[in-house]
Amino acid sequence: MNVLVYLIPIALFLGALGLGAFLWSLKSGQYDDLDGAAERILHDDPWDGAEGDDDPREAGSGFRS
Repeated sequence: MNVLVYLIPIALFLGALGLGAFLWSLKSGQYDDLDGAAERILHDDPWDGAEGDDDPREAGSGFRS
């Protein structure tokens, strides 16, 4: 039973630390745009042709099947 004297304050401290980290992430804007990254990966980047002659999307990966 004496161990509860140490475990309860440690558990409360860790809970408060987790709550503080969550509130800090809310304040810093981590949850402002939840759908942006999920939609951004679906769209192709525009190819301007400045890097080389051929479109790298048409060149293939070099693997033969």
